[in-house]
Amino acid sequence: MEIGIDSFASAMYGDNNTLSSVDAMEQLLQRIELADQAGLDVFGIGEHHKKEFLDSATAVILGAAAGRTKRIRLASAVSVLSAADPVRLYQNFATLDLISKGRAEIVVGRGSAIEAYPLFGYSLNDYDALFSEKLDLLLQIRDNEFITWSGKFRPALNNLPVYPRALQEQLPIWLGVGGTPESFVRAGSLGLPLIVAVIGGQTHRFKPLVDLYREAGKAAGYKPEELKVGLHSPGFVGSTTAKAIEEYYPGYAELWTKLGRERGWPPVTKDKFDGLIDDLGVLVVGDPERIAEKILRHSESLGGISRFTFQMDNAGLTHTQLMSAIELIGSKVIPLIHKG
Repeated sequence: MEIGIDSFASAMYGDNNTLSSVDAMEQLLQRIELADQAGLDVFGIGEHHKKEFLDSATAVILGAAAGRTKRIRLASAVSVLSAADPVRLYQNFATLDLISKGRAEIVVGRGSAIEAYPLFGYSLNDYDALFSEKLDLLLQIRDNEFITWSGKFRPALNNLPVYPRALQEQLPIWLGVGGTPESFVRAGSLGLPLIVAVIGGQTHRFKPLVDLYREAGKAAGYKPEELKVGLHSPGFVGSTTAKAIEEYYPGYAELWTKLGRERGWPPVTKDKFDGLIDDLGVLVVGDPERIAEKILRHSESLGGISRFTFQMDNAGLTHTQLMSAIELIGSKVIPLIHKG
């Protein structure tokens, strides 16, 4: 199983969130560099277009990280494909693949944060149609140097080449999904690896959806080993579980209560938080032994996963705390998971 971290390049650090954007970006790059040195497998950068996060230009951040790392894979988490030009998205990540000597990956999704749609001139009424059309074009570009294609939302391409080409023979493209059954079926039918973002409730409730993915993939002729499932969940590792909770909870409650006001969710309470960090809950917070056990439990409940990524950007967590968590993941959590 691969273990990694996904970051939204949060700008909300320091006392009263006063850390400058320049310092926040430098510290993010230091964390990616440490993740590489500590033996983590992948580091993903999200895509948002709002003040709290600095990740609007995902490939630029990953390009900077490529020059400071040697082995860790570098991915988007996720690219909002519906609001992007698939030609430019492929070119950006093919370029990253060359810079990183074959370590780039794209995780595409429709995006749970919808600010990209009006910003780039798209209507939410076309939410599904945009993604379907652009995913089709992106996959054609990945697999073919010359493209002939036409659609509704961008100009047609008539036997035009797309350069540069990625170093990897087939640039990995994962489908990032939430809880929509159609998304799981789509990924399986296309034989694309799947990243399931589980941010609330209990992870095992996604098993029927993962089963849909595997059944659709099998029906489309893909082998089980081609149908990889990854899990993305919020989490944090401390030297003890009590310390991890003490450091994590205040910022988690602040951030998710704020996001909840924007999206119509109820505020976070300590009782709800305690339910999320129990054995079946989605939050992966605790000491290394507890974390490893929980990731393995989640994997078993979903029929086996090949990747787990922590989402650790959290208001109130300092750079020092995040660096310590990365060290613990590399030195303690990963060996425990590989030991099984």
